[in-house]
Amino acid sequence: MARIPHVYEVVEIPDNVTVEVNGLVVKVKGPKGEIVKDFSHSRAVLINLDDANKRIIVEAYRANRKLKALVGTIAAHIRNMIIGVIKSYRYKLKIIYSHFPLTVIVDEKNKVIRIKNFLGEKTDRIAKIHGNVKVKVQDSDIIIEGIDIEEVGQTAASIEQATKIRDLDRRIFVDGIYIYERGVAE
Repeated sequence: MARIPHVYEVVEIPDNVTVEVNGLVVKVKGPKGEIVKDFSHSRAVLINLDDANKRIIVEAYRANRKLKALVGTIAAHIRNMIIGVIKSYRYKLKIIYSHFPLTVIVDEKNKVIRIKNFLGEKTDRIAKIHGNVKVKVQDSDIIIEGIDIEEVGQTAASIEQATKIRDLDRRIFVDGIYIYERGVAE
């Protein structure tokens, strides 16, 4: 008789974090805040909460290579959610210019970042602030903090992309805003 491949991953839940699982919707609540993610795009994966042992089991039956990878990906997302509500994430970007001094302004009301005078351009370059992240400008650094690693990373990437130089030699025109540090904020 052929064996049915069963793949699972276990995610441990710390004491100061509460997790609710409703089908494929996972809600993680901790000291820094709350994150809700919907994994309903992956119907073949089961997410079960084991309250007695304080852990989440992500599993799939009849798993092929893609399904096994999906189980690992969802487990990693849940681990990132748990770390985010305990410690939060921080990305640091460096403002670099050699030709024209540029100014970075955070517009909290419109949830955008305005980059003025980039390469002497008259119009502002605009980067979107994704989700519920905090953006600060300190001297030549931009610091982005939040509990959801996807929102923090996407905001940092949109700032970096807003200052991408396309038609000039990158060895000469190094102006831009670049990610130089990413990690967990203690």
